[in-house]
Amino acid sequence: MIKKLNHTNQAIATKMRIVFQESYAIEAKLLNAINFPPLQRPVENYIKSTTTFFGYHIKDKIVGIIEVSSNEKTTHINSLVVSPHFFRQGIGRDLMDYILQNFCSKVFTVETGLENIPASTLYKNFGFKEVRQWDTDHGVRKVRFELNL
Repeated sequence: MIKKLNHTNQAIATKMRIVFQESYAIEAKLLNAINFPPLQRPVENYIKSTTTFFGYHIKDKIVGIIEVSSNEKTTHINSLVVSPHFFRQGIGRDLMDYILQNFCSKVFTVETGLENIPASTLYKNFGFKEVRQWDTDHGVRKVRFELNL
């Protein structure tokens, strides 16, 4: 089940951070990143965030999260994470589908590390097209995808 998360609640934000940490630890390895900023995101950042979070729940446990920023024209997927214990079960796909079905933007954007093949494949399977690549100041090559509806 997918539902909006109350990220301003300390207990929920703490549970969210655990899923982000588990997932981003795997991504950091995929990208050969030593200094990976998403792993340094404190719980307070989730609590104070102006983005919207949706969680995929299995038996009241948050196992996947998608974070979005949206306006009338554009929805940006800031983050999409799945607990490694639940990889390859369609959770990322379900979260993406949920956002595409429930946000009325004409343009959807998302970014990931270039070497994160599972994420890039997921986005391409939804029809996203690569629009840009660049190097970050922390040594990771990133790619931006866009979907125009």
